[in-house]
Amino acid sequence: MSDEMPIPPPSDVKKPEPPKDPNSAEGFRWWRRTFQYKTGMGLTPEEKHQYENDYQFILQRKQCQKCYEYRDWILKYSPTVRFMAQQISKLNGNNNGEVLPFDESKIICDVCPEWRSGGFHPDLGILICQNRIRDKWHLEDTLAHEMVHYFDNLKWQVDWLNLKHHACSEIRASSLSGECRFSQEFQRRGFGFQVAKGHQDCVKRRATLSVMGNPNCKDEKQARKVVNEVWDSCFNDTRPFDEIYR
Repeated sequence: MSDEMPIPPPSDVKKPEPPKDPNSAEGFRWWRRTFQYKTGMGLTPEEKHQYENDYQFILQRKQCQKCYEYRDWILKYSPTVRFMAQQISKLNGNNNGEVLPFDESKIICDVCPEWRSGGFHPDLGILICQNRIRDKWHLEDTLAHEMVHYFDNLKWQVDWLNLKHHACSEIRASSLSGECRFSQEFQRRGFGFQVAKGHQDCVKRRATLSVMGNPNCKDEKQARKVVNEVWDSCFNDTRPFDEIYR
């Protein structure tokens, strides 16, 4: 989880009150002060630092609220995410064979210091990086990706420090989540790819980057080698889907 300070409610952040008469001298000072806060011009280093801290608190709180709004909407309306939630629920049933509802509290929004949009922890659940999510559809792909990891962990008891295990789940997550479909790759790379080949190249690239973050991985060369070693079996395994969603 994030090491950031907890976000206070907006009521705890002091903001200048607008004057009753904007044409008065007091009104002029207020508008000038507001302009200074917006631009940073004319502020002392201490005032600028305080303003930046206040701004970050407010921004992070808004990001958090929007992230949870997107999460709840996606859980309700996304076919991919709803299907994955059902499959996870089946694997997460109790000893009596009863299917337990998907625990939405396992999906947490928080600030991430790294350039990533989400993460999965076998004990804690799914993290959505509220400060990295571009829009509702980006959150959908991110959540679907992490739910594939969730599914894999329940079905096969993945050893996440084993590079081959990790690479296999990353290949499946990037391939099945929709994050490597044509429209997403077009936004990232323009016309410089072919649809079928572009999908596989995207999956390999993203899986390699993820494996590079494994503490047992030495470098990019090793990550690429491991991804290639497990590629055929893992890319062709589309469970729990019938086929790859593009």
